[in-house]
Amino acid sequence: MSGTSEGPTPAADLDRSAVTDSDHTPYDRVFGAAPLAMAVVDHEGIVVRANPAFGELLGLDCAALTGRAAADLVDLTADARSWHAYREVLSGRQARLRCARRLKHPGGNSVWVQLTVAPLTDGEAGVLLSVADISARRELQARLRHLQMHDPVTRLPNRTLFFERLSAALEAESYERGATGRIGLCYLDLDGFKAVNDTLGHRVGDRLLAAVAERLTTVADAAGYARAATPLVARLGGDEFALLVEDSTGTEQLADLAESALTSLEEPFDLAGQRLSLTASIGVVERHAAGTTATGLMQAADTTLYWAKADGKARWTLFDPERNAHRMTRQALSSTLRPAVERGEFVLDYQPLVGMEDGRLSGVEALVRWHHPQFGTLTPNRFIGLAEEDGSIVQLGRWALVTACRQARRWQLDHPGEPPIFVSVNVAVRQVWDSDLVADVAQTLAETGLAPHLLQLELTESAVMGSAGRPLQALQALSDMGVRIAIDDFGTGYSNLAYLSRLPVSALKLDGSFVRGFQYEETPKGVPPNPADEVIVEAMIQLAHRLGLTVTAECVETAAQASRLRRIGCDTGQGWLYSRPVPPDRISELLGARSYAVGKP
Repeated sequence: MSGTSEGPTPAADLDRSAVTDSDHTPYDRVFGAAPLAMAVVDHEGIVVRANPAFGELLGLDCAALTGRAAADLVDLTADARSWHAYREVLSGRQARLRCARRLKHPGGNSVWVQLTVAPLTDGEAGVLLSVADISARRELQARLRHLQMHDPVTRLPNRTLFFERLSAALEAESYERGATGRIGLCYLDLDGFKAVNDTLGHRVGDRLLAAVAERLTTVADAAGYARAATPLVARLGGDEFALLVEDSTGTEQLADLAESALTSLEEPFDLAGQRLSLTASIGVVERHAAGTTATGLMQAADTTLYWAKADGKARWTLFDPERNAHRMTRQALSSTLRPAVERGEFVLDYQPLVGMEDGRLSGVEALVRWHHPQFGTLTPNRFIGLAEEDGSIVQLGRWALVTACRQARRWQLDHPGEPPIFVSVNVAVRQVWDSDLVADVAQTLAETGLAPHLLQLELTESAVMGSAGRPLQALQALSDMGVRIAIDDFGTGYSNLAYLSRLPVSALKLDGSFVRGFQYEETPKGVPPNPADEVIVEAMIQLAHRLGLTVTAECVETAAQASRLRRIGCDTGQGWLYSRPVPPDRISELLGARSYAVGKP
């Protein structure tokens, strides 16, 4: 490769007829007889000589190839990278080039070849170009790839090919080249397909999948008519299918596609004497391709498909960012509930419970708040349900019990000359089942020094009514200990009033829905309020009193409500008329005022 190039030798100057058999070296004889197509190329890229196999491959006489540019013969100028590498080999700055090319034969057919360009041995000037026909190998690779990338049951593209196409569509150079720069996906799942497999067998199930694939392909072909591209239909596994729309025009296009898919599947399927009806659920996502990942798109589609199933199946549902944000928030809260207790992110506010006759503060209800570092202060309705689902309500409830009792004892010690107030703590039914609530309460009272009668535990009506076995035993043990038991939100469940008399309950808390009807002495139009509200509440209060129970009315917001409740004998009121839930120091101020008259803070 080190020598100075003297330039190409014109074909007319080569007297090849003067070469005799005695002039041929063993190398020459091998070169001419070799089945591999080869050519010697000088440093300028001109063919010096070519063997018959080279000419046969290109459909030309090998003598006619001499003097021609090798790069033109084998299409090495097709891409800049190969052309640059080829020139580097010719100049001696690169040792070898190997690449594949598709060459057209003068007869019209084409062949795939592998080109190798390497320096000649023994210090000879120029390079050796060898060309191997790899058409059979490429054809085999293509068949294997097709088998690898397609589902054998439906013959549709499989999950692997689908994600390959999806990833390619989300590459910047792909969507920037398109007209809209958007992408859409219909993620489809057959409703009740498992029952088909279980009752009729997998053979019928496979036939049904193949028939579904045919109908979805027909839908995609119709949708792609007169458009730049037809949606890709793929089977992602099981009874899940996808229709991918590259360069989509908006949600309307995807909605039409989903509706067409559902309509196409409504017609019954006739499969070897079996007539089957089928429905499907579809999650629809459509968005800008920029900033979208394959994982993100599939997660959105999967979530939306779940919504379609949850909303009743046999429908399509469009991705809703707000609904998804709520779901993500719910997941984020659920995953951080347990460590949040350990990090001290929960606090208790306290809402006064006020005597209806004298307006004096008799107790407080402890209400938990979550100071979340990301979502701010959250009220119980945002997280208590989650805590009950994952069991963290036991840990959270134990913390609330200890904190409330410790605070109640602190108020008692700070105001020794005043009658002590009780603290009411909410208890979830799961706390009764999943923990030793009786032992927890006993230990807490012992550690804090709070008297049992200054602790009230609130359970919802649905949790208490019908209690038997362990829950009832726990409530009875707590009552025997001297702890008050109250039924919260009374009147909203299916109360067994006869059963109520046998429960160890000391107080009822009327749900706020009953109290709201007491808001006005007269309605804004001067019409007296419905007397049925007062009759119902008065009857419940009288029943409670006959059973030896006290009654607290929740959600008391106006003086008119308080007046009417007082008139029919309600014992205690709770609501914004008296105070919103406040921090412990505000309750201390109320206790220190000595008058006990509680109003709005």
